[in-house]
Amino acid sequence: MSRAPAPRIGADALAAKGWLGAHRWLLLRRLAQVCVLLLFLTGPWFGLWIAKGNLASSLTLGVLPLTDPYQLLQSLAARQWPFESKVWIGAAIVLIFYALLGGRVFCSWVCPVNIVTDAAAWLRQRLGLRSGGRLPRATRYWLLAATLIVAAITGSMAWELVNPVSIMHRAIIFSPAWQLTGLPILTRALVFIASASWAILLALFLFDLFVVPRGWCSHLCPVGAFYSLVGRWSWLRIGAVRRDACNDCADCYAVCPEPIIIKPALKGIDGAGPVITSGNCTNCGRCIDVCAKDVFAFGGRRRDVIAIAPSPASPTQAGSQLPAA
Repeated sequence: MSRAPAPRIGADALAAKGWLGAHRWLLLRRLAQVCVLLLFLTGPWFGLWIAKGNLASSLTLGVLPLTDPYQLLQSLAARQWPFESKVWIGAAIVLIFYALLGGRVFCSWVCPVNIVTDAAAWLRQRLGLRSGGRLPRATRYWLLAATLIVAAITGSMAWELVNPVSIMHRAIIFSPAWQLTGLPILTRALVFIASASWAILLALFLFDLFVVPRGWCSHLCPVGAFYSLVGRWSWLRIGAVRRDACNDCADCYAVCPEPIIIKPALKGIDGAGPVITSGNCTNCGRCIDVCAKDVFAFGGRRRDVIAIAPSPASPTQAGSQLPAA
């Protein structure tokens, strides 16, 4: 007898919400990632410099400085003290922003490498690949510490030479293909592919696909480790506000890049409230998308403020209106 194919992840959500409803937050994330890139690309493409620089350091509209605090930390470890005040102001702005919205919002809403690793996770599901190696999730924190130690020993930001996030962003923005005006688009695209450092990105894709599921973002990336520390006490959170409606389909676990963080809030482990408080949550919203029962929603972090909404089966319960914070 042939085995029946496994149900498609999110199939119930597709039936209940339609395709757009079941992909709303994913589409918004992709739009945000593309818009961030376009802010930098309008300069070399059209001569309209909205944002000058890259994810490490930029100046938006000529007035708003933004500095990657992780790269600034590496610079300080390397004893390279920045004297320009805008560097410090830019780092403070970024820290405050991600401290409020959740540090790893950077990973799912800004980082271009996320598109690559999400593609690997999607293909892995489509191919039905179940096997794979395991890595301690704490590895990324050891790598984070190692990047700072190497910076202190070498007196340089050595990690940025091989950081896939920096490499991909620089490759896209500063590709010589954008300077080849007058050539056909296909020719410029081929120059772009040839000039960019795609070997590292291909290696990450294959690593996530065949070696360790979600290996880079969830286990190794020191950038994500840094922002998880920044967002540990952030205000914006996803909560299992209708966890009584959960039907244990496990689709949320299947799509979450950090599935270990869901269970305490969803099942009330050790009396946990409905809010996912882990700094490792990327606030990607995919658990909201794929849940046909609308168990999850965005809100504030305080457990006593986000109420548990009633399921359709129990409309008389209190808390039918979900407060924003």
